[in-house]
Amino acid sequence: MAHEAHTYAVIMAGGIGSRFWPMSRSAEPKQFLDILGTGRSLIRMTFDRLEKLVPAENILVVTNARYRDQVATHLPEMPAENILCEPFMRNTAPCIAYANAVIAARDPQASVVVAPSDHLILDESGFLDVCRTALDTTRNTTSLVTLGIQPTRPDTGYGYIQYEEPHDEARSEVRPVKTFTEKPDLATAETFLASGEFCWNSGIFVWSLSNIQAAFEAHLPDMFAEFADADLTNPTELNAVYGNCENISIDYGIMEKASQVQVVLCDIGWSDLGTWGSLKDKLPPDDHGNAAAHVRLRAVDARDNLVVGTPGEGPQKLVALKGLDGYIVVDTPHALLVCPATDEQWIKELVGDLKRDEGEPLV
Repeated sequence: MAHEAHTYAVIMAGGIGSRFWPMSRSAEPKQFLDILGTGRSLIRMTFDRLEKLVPAENILVVTNARYRDQVATHLPEMPAENILCEPFMRNTAPCIAYANAVIAARDPQASVVVAPSDHLILDESGFLDVCRTALDTTRNTTSLVTLGIQPTRPDTGYGYIQYEEPHDEARSEVRPVKTFTEKPDLATAETFLASGEFCWNSGIFVWSLSNIQAAFEAHLPDMFAEFADADLTNPTELNAVYGNCENISIDYGIMEKASQVQVVLCDIGWSDLGTWGSLKDKLPPDDHGNAAAHVRLRAVDARDNLVVGTPGEGPQKLVALKGLDGYIVVDTPHALLVCPATDEQWIKELVGDLKRDEGEPLV
Protein backbone atom coordinates (compact mmCIF):
# COMPACT_ATOMS: atom_id res chain seq x y z
CA MET A 1 0.00 0.00 0.00
CA ALA A 2 1.22 3.49 -0.88
CA HIS A 3 0.93 4.98 2.59
CA GLU A 4 2.63 1.99 4.20
CA ALA A 5 5.66 2.26 1.92
CA HIS A 6 6.26 5.79 3.20
CA THR A 7 5.67 4.93 6.87
CA TYR A 8 8.68 4.50 9.15
CA ALA A 9 9.12 3.60 12.80
CA VAL A 10 11.89 4.67 15.16
CA ILE A 11 12.59 2.65 18.30
CA MET A 12 14.44 4.59 20.99
CA ALA A 13 16.66 2.09 22.80
CA GLY A 14 19.48 4.00 24.44
CA GLY A 15 18.27 4.24 28.04
CA ILE A 16 19.52 2.36 31.08
CA GLY A 17 16.35 1.99 33.17
CA SER A 18 18.03 2.72 36.50
CA ARG A 19 14.73 2.54 38.41
CA PHE A 20 14.60 -1.15 37.44
CA TRP A 21 17.84 -1.93 39.26
CA PRO A 22 19.14 -4.52 40.07
CA MET A 23 17.65 -6.36 37.09
CA SER A 24 18.36 -3.52 34.67
CA ARG A 25 21.99 -2.42 34.60
CA SER A 26 24.07 -0.37 32.20
CA ALA A 27 25.61 -3.59 30.83
CA GLU A 28 22.15 -5.01 30.05
CA PRO A 29 19.32 -2.46 30.26
CA LYS A 30 15.73 -3.53 30.63
CA GLN A 31 14.88 -3.23 26.92
CA PHE A 32 17.01 -6.35 26.40
CA LEU A 33 15.37 -8.32 29.21
CA ASP A 34 12.41 -10.69 29.24
CA ILE A 35 10.94 -9.01 32.30
CA LEU A 36 7.45 -10.44 31.80
CA GLY A 37 8.49 -14.03 31.18
CA THR A 38 7.02 -14.09 27.66
CA GLY A 39 10.10 -15.52 25.98
CA ARG A 40 10.71 -12.16 24.24
CA SER A 41 12.65 -9.12 25.37
CA LEU A 42 10.90 -5.76 25.52
CA ILE A 43 12.71 -4.50 22.42
CA ARG A 44 11.71 -7.66 20.54
CA MET A 45 8.09 -7.12 21.56
CA THR A 46 8.27 -3.49 20.42
CA PHE A 47 9.73 -4.46 17.02
CA ASP A 48 7.12 -7.19 16.51
CA ARG A 49 4.35 -4.73 17.35
CA LEU A 50 5.60 -2.07 14.93
CA GLU A 51 6.23 -4.58 12.15
CA LYS A 52 2.45 -4.98 11.93
CA LEU A 53 2.23 -1.28 11.10
CA VAL A 54 5.23 -0.56 8.86
CA PRO A 55 7.52 -2.62 6.60
CA ALA A 56 10.33 -4.24 8.58
CA GLU A 57 12.95 -2.52 6.45
CA ASN A 58 11.47 0.84 7.53
CA ILE A 59 12.07 0.25 11.24
CA LEU A 60 15.12 1.98 12.73
CA VAL A 61 16.60 1.61 16.20
CA VAL A 62 18.52 4.45 17.82
CA THR A 63 20.71 3.20 20.64
CA ASN A 64 23.97 3.85 22.42
CA ALA A 65 27.02 2.60 20.54
CA ARG A 66 27.78 0.13 23.33
CA TYR A 67 24.46 -1.66 22.67
CA ARG A 68 24.85 -2.21 18.92
CA ASP A 69 25.63 -5.91 19.31
CA GLN A 70 22.75 -6.45 21.74
CA VAL A 71 20.30 -4.85 19.34
CA ALA A 72 21.63 -7.05 16.53
CA THR A 73 21.27 -10.15 18.72
CA HIS A 74 17.68 -9.39 19.71
CA LEU A 75 16.67 -8.21 16.22
CA PRO A 76 18.81 -10.36 13.90
CA GLU A 77 16.71 -9.51 10.83
CA MET A 78 17.44 -5.79 11.17
CA PRO A 79 19.86 -4.42 8.53
CA ALA A 80 23.03 -3.01 10.06
CA GLU A 81 22.35 0.39 8.51
CA ASN A 82 19.05 0.58 10.44
CA ILE A 83 20.84 0.44 13.80
CA LEU A 84 21.80 4.05 14.51
CA CYS A 85 24.41 4.31 17.24
CA GLU A 86 24.69 7.45 19.33
CA PRO A 87 28.26 8.09 20.54
CA PHE A 88 26.89 9.20 23.91
CA MET A 89 23.55 9.93 25.54
CA ARG A 90 21.96 13.30 24.83
CA ASN A 91 18.27 12.66 25.64
CA THR A 92 15.42 12.15 23.20
CA ALA A 93 15.57 15.30 21.03
CA PRO A 94 19.01 14.49 19.51
CA CYS A 95 17.98 10.84 19.23
CA ILE A 96 14.96 11.82 17.13
CA ALA A 97 16.90 14.43 15.16
CA TYR A 98 19.41 11.72 14.19
CA ALA A 99 16.67 9.39 12.99
CA ASN A 100 14.96 12.23 11.12
CA ALA A 101 18.14 13.01 9.20
CA VAL A 102 18.62 9.38 8.19
CA ILE A 103 14.99 8.98 7.11
CA ALA A 104 15.07 12.28 5.20
CA ALA A 105 17.90 10.96 3.04
CA ARG A 106 15.83 7.89 2.19
CA ASP A 107 12.29 9.21 1.89
CA PRO A 108 11.39 12.91 2.23
CA GLN A 109 7.68 11.95 2.06
CA ALA A 110 7.89 9.77 5.15
CA SER A 111 5.51 9.61 8.08
CA VAL A 112 7.12 8.41 11.30
CA VAL A 113 6.01 6.60 14.45
CA VAL A 114 8.45 7.03 17.35
CA ALA A 115 8.25 4.62 20.29
CA PRO A 116 10.39 3.72 23.30
CA SER A 117 11.85 0.22 23.25
CA ASP A 118 10.82 -0.78 26.77
CA HIS A 119 7.09 -0.08 27.08
CA LEU A 120 4.36 -2.65 27.56
CA ILE A 121 1.19 -2.55 25.44
CA LEU A 122 -1.32 -5.30 26.14
CA ASP A 123 -3.89 -4.31 23.51
CA GLU A 124 -1.76 -4.45 20.38
CA SER A 125 -4.73 -4.33 18.02
CA GLY A 126 -5.93 -1.17 19.75
CA PHE A 127 -2.43 0.29 19.52
CA LEU A 128 -2.32 -0.29 15.77
CA ASP A 129 -5.73 1.34 15.31
CA VAL A 130 -4.64 4.37 17.33
CA CYS A 131 -1.43 4.70 15.33
CA ARG A 132 -3.39 4.58 12.08
CA THR A 133 -5.67 7.34 13.37
CA ALA A 134 -2.60 9.37 14.32
CA LEU A 135 -0.99 8.77 10.93
CA ASP A 136 -4.16 9.91 9.16
CA THR A 137 -4.14 13.05 11.31
CA THR A 138 -0.54 13.87 10.40
CA ARG A 139 -1.21 13.36 6.70
CA ASN A 140 -4.17 15.73 6.71
CA THR A 141 -2.87 18.46 9.05
CA THR A 142 0.40 20.12 10.04
CA SER A 143 0.10 18.70 13.56
CA LEU A 144 2.59 16.76 15.60
CA VAL A 145 0.71 13.94 17.34
CA THR A 146 1.28 12.09 20.58
CA LEU A 147 -0.62 9.19 22.10
CA GLY A 148 -2.33 10.01 25.39
CA ILE A 149 -3.23 7.34 27.91
CA GLN A 150 -6.46 7.61 29.87
CA PRO A 151 -5.27 7.92 33.50
CA THR A 152 -6.49 5.49 36.13
CA ARG A 153 -4.89 7.06 39.20
CA PRO A 154 -3.10 10.28 40.22
CA ASP A 155 0.38 9.01 39.36
CA THR A 156 3.33 11.36 39.96
CA GLY A 157 5.68 9.32 37.76
CA TYR A 158 4.12 10.33 34.44
CA GLY A 159 3.91 13.53 32.44
CA TYR A 160 0.42 14.90 31.84
CA ILE A 161 -1.20 16.42 28.76
CA GLN A 162 -4.14 18.81 29.03
CA TYR A 163 -6.40 18.64 26.00
CA GLU A 164 -9.26 20.66 24.56
CA GLU A 165 -12.54 19.78 22.89
CA PRO A 166 -12.18 17.94 19.56
CA HIS A 167 -12.26 19.83 16.27
CA ASP A 168 -14.03 16.88 14.63
CA GLU A 169 -16.81 15.18 16.62
CA ALA A 170 -16.54 12.16 14.32
CA ARG A 171 -13.01 11.66 15.68
CA SER A 172 -13.58 12.68 19.28
CA GLU A 173 -10.46 10.82 20.43
CA VAL A 174 -8.24 13.31 18.56
CA ARG A 175 -7.86 16.43 20.71
CA PRO A 176 -5.84 19.64 20.43
CA VAL A 177 -3.20 19.86 23.14
CA LYS A 178 -3.40 22.78 25.56
CA THR A 179 -0.52 22.14 27.99
CA PHE A 180 2.21 19.66 28.94
CA THR A 181 3.14 19.13 32.60
CA GLU A 182 6.13 17.00 33.59
CA LYS A 183 5.65 14.69 36.61
CA PRO A 184 3.50 16.81 38.97
CA ASP A 185 3.27 16.43 42.73
CA LEU A 186 0.45 14.29 44.14
CA ALA A 187 -1.94 17.16 44.87
CA THR A 188 -1.57 18.48 41.33
CA ALA A 189 -2.00 15.00 39.84
CA GLU A 190 -5.20 14.57 41.85
CA THR A 191 -6.49 17.90 40.53
CA PHE A 192 -5.64 16.88 36.97
CA LEU A 193 -7.47 13.57 37.33
CA ALA A 194 -10.56 15.18 38.84
CA SER A 195 -10.80 17.74 36.04
CA GLY A 196 -11.23 15.13 33.31
CA GLU A 197 -9.09 17.26 30.99
CA PHE A 198 -5.78 15.42 31.29
CA CYS A 199 -4.19 12.23 30.05
CA TRP A 200 -0.81 10.62 30.63
CA ASN A 201 1.95 11.35 28.15
CA SER A 202 2.93 7.98 26.66
CA GLY A 203 6.13 9.18 24.99
CA ILE A 204 4.91 7.69 21.71
CA PHE A 205 4.83 10.19 18.84
CA VAL A 206 3.53 10.26 15.27
CA TRP A 207 4.30 12.93 12.67
CA SER A 208 5.14 13.58 9.08
CA LEU A 209 8.85 14.00 8.50
CA SER A 210 8.31 17.43 6.96
CA ASN A 211 6.37 18.66 10.00
CA ILE A 212 8.84 17.44 12.61
CA GLN A 213 11.78 18.78 10.60
CA ALA A 214 10.06 22.17 10.41
CA ALA A 215 9.52 22.06 14.18
CA PHE A 216 13.21 21.32 14.80
CA GLU A 217 14.22 24.13 12.47
CA ALA A 218 11.93 26.53 14.35
CA HIS A 219 12.57 25.50 17.97
CA LEU A 220 15.97 23.75 17.99
CA PRO A 221 17.62 25.36 14.95
CA ASP A 222 21.21 24.68 16.00
CA MET A 223 20.48 20.99 16.51
CA PHE A 224 18.62 20.81 13.21
CA ALA A 225 21.58 22.37 11.39
CA GLU A 226 24.10 20.06 13.05
CA PHE A 227 22.36 16.94 11.76
CA ALA A 228 21.44 18.42 8.38
CA ASP A 229 25.00 19.50 7.56
CA ALA A 230 26.99 16.47 8.78
CA ASP A 231 27.97 13.19 7.18
CA LEU A 232 26.38 10.99 9.83
CA THR A 233 28.11 7.88 8.47
CA ASN A 234 31.44 9.41 9.49
CA PRO A 235 32.11 8.59 13.18
CA THR A 236 34.23 11.69 13.67
CA GLU A 237 31.50 13.96 12.35
CA LEU A 238 28.81 12.13 14.33
CA ASN A 239 30.84 12.56 17.52
CA ALA A 240 31.20 16.26 16.79
CA VAL A 241 27.46 16.63 16.18
CA TYR A 242 26.60 14.99 19.49
CA GLY A 243 29.23 17.02 21.27
CA ASN A 244 27.49 20.17 20.08
CA CYS A 245 23.95 18.99 20.86
CA GLU A 246 21.99 20.25 23.82
CA ASN A 247 20.91 17.55 26.28
CA ILE A 248 17.15 18.02 26.01
CA SER A 249 14.04 15.90 25.66
CA ILE A 250 11.69 16.06 22.70
CA ASP A 251 8.96 17.17 25.10
CA TYR A 252 10.84 20.23 26.36
CA GLY A 253 12.61 20.99 23.10
CA ILE A 254 9.74 20.62 20.64
CA MET A 255 6.34 19.45 21.91
CA GLU A 256 5.85 22.16 24.55
CA LYS A 257 6.79 24.90 22.06
CA ALA A 258 5.04 23.73 18.90
CA SER A 259 1.77 25.48 18.06
CA GLN A 260 0.07 22.56 16.32
CA VAL A 261 0.05 19.51 18.60
CA GLN A 262 -2.74 16.96 18.93
CA VAL A 263 -3.19 13.97 21.20
CA VAL A 264 -5.02 10.75 20.38
CA LEU A 265 -6.68 9.50 23.56
CA CYS A 266 -6.45 5.76 24.03
CA ASP A 267 -6.77 2.86 26.44
CA ILE A 268 -4.40 0.19 25.14
CA GLY A 269 -3.13 -1.55 28.27
CA TRP A 270 -0.05 0.67 28.28
CA SER A 271 2.69 0.88 30.88
CA ASP A 272 6.09 2.50 30.55
CA LEU A 273 7.43 -0.15 32.96
CA GLY A 274 9.40 2.72 34.45
CA THR A 275 9.28 1.42 38.00
CA TRP A 276 8.84 -1.82 39.86
CA GLY A 277 5.43 -0.55 40.94
CA SER A 278 4.34 -0.19 37.33
CA LEU A 279 5.35 -3.81 36.72
CA LYS A 280 3.37 -4.96 39.76
CA ASP A 281 0.28 -3.29 38.32
CA LYS A 282 0.54 -5.53 35.24
CA LEU A 283 1.11 -8.86 37.02
CA PRO A 284 -1.76 -11.01 38.28
CA PRO A 285 -2.01 -10.71 42.09
CA ASP A 286 -2.83 -13.46 44.54
CA ASP A 287 -5.72 -13.11 46.98
CA HIS A 288 -3.65 -10.78 49.16
CA GLY A 289 -2.26 -8.51 46.46
CA ASN A 290 1.14 -10.19 46.16
CA ALA A 291 2.59 -10.39 42.64
CA ALA A 292 5.53 -12.44 41.42
CA ALA A 293 7.62 -12.97 38.29
CA HIS A 294 10.29 -15.61 37.62
CA VAL A 295 9.87 -17.16 41.11
CA ARG A 296 7.56 -19.58 42.91
CA LEU A 297 6.08 -17.55 45.74
CA ARG A 298 4.78 -18.83 49.07
CA ALA A 299 3.34 -15.97 51.10
CA VAL A 300 1.91 -16.22 54.63
CA ASP A 301 0.52 -13.16 56.41
CA ALA A 302 2.06 -11.10 53.61
CA ARG A 303 0.27 -8.52 51.49
CA ASP A 304 0.86 -6.24 48.53
CA ASN A 305 4.42 -7.38 47.84
CA LEU A 306 6.24 -7.70 44.53
CA VAL A 307 8.79 -10.52 44.26
CA VAL A 308 10.90 -10.87 41.11
CA GLY A 309 13.58 -13.42 40.30
CA THR A 310 16.02 -13.78 37.44
CA PRO A 311 14.58 -14.70 34.02
CA GLY A 312 15.98 -17.95 32.70
CA GLU A 313 15.24 -21.43 31.48
CA GLY A 314 16.13 -23.26 34.68
CA PRO A 315 13.80 -24.05 37.59
CA GLN A 316 12.38 -21.00 39.30
CA LYS A 317 13.61 -20.23 42.79
CA LEU A 318 11.17 -20.70 45.65
CA VAL A 319 10.69 -17.54 47.70
CA ALA A 320 8.85 -17.68 51.02
CA LEU A 321 7.50 -14.55 52.70
CA LYS A 322 5.94 -14.21 56.14
CA GLY A 323 4.73 -11.07 57.82
CA LEU A 324 5.88 -8.72 55.08
CA ASP A 325 3.58 -6.03 53.68
CA GLY A 326 4.15 -3.63 50.82
CA TYR A 327 7.71 -4.53 49.81
CA ILE A 328 9.65 -4.91 46.59
CA VAL A 329 11.99 -7.92 46.56
CA VAL A 330 14.20 -8.44 43.49
CA ASP A 331 16.76 -11.24 43.40
CA THR A 332 19.49 -11.32 40.74
CA PRO A 333 22.87 -13.09 40.59
CA HIS A 334 24.75 -9.88 41.40
CA ALA A 335 22.45 -8.13 43.89
CA LEU A 336 19.37 -8.49 46.09
CA LEU A 337 16.98 -5.57 46.59
CA VAL A 338 14.55 -5.39 49.51
CA CYS A 339 12.76 -2.04 49.64
CA PRO A 340 9.41 -0.70 50.87
CA ALA A 341 7.25 0.04 47.84
CA THR A 342 6.57 3.50 49.25
CA ASP A 343 10.31 4.28 49.03
CA GLU A 344 10.75 3.10 45.45
CA GLN A 345 12.11 6.44 44.24
CA TRP A 346 15.14 5.78 46.47
CA ILE A 347 16.33 3.13 44.01
CA LYS A 348 17.54 5.71 41.50
CA GLU A 349 19.43 7.50 44.28
CA LEU A 350 20.95 4.18 45.35
CA VAL A 351 22.14 3.47 41.82
CA GLY A 352 23.96 6.80 41.77
CA ASP A 353 25.62 6.04 45.11
CA LEU A 354 26.62 2.54 43.98
CA LYS A 355 28.11 3.83 40.75
CA ARG A 356 30.27 6.21 42.79
CA ASP A 357 31.21 3.73 45.52
CA GLU A 358 31.24 0.32 43.79
CA GLY A 359 31.89 1.12 40.14
CA GLU A 360 29.86 0.64 36.99
CA PRO A 361 29.81 -3.19 36.79
CA LEU A 362 27.32 -3.33 39.67
CA VAL A 363 24.97 -0.81 38.11
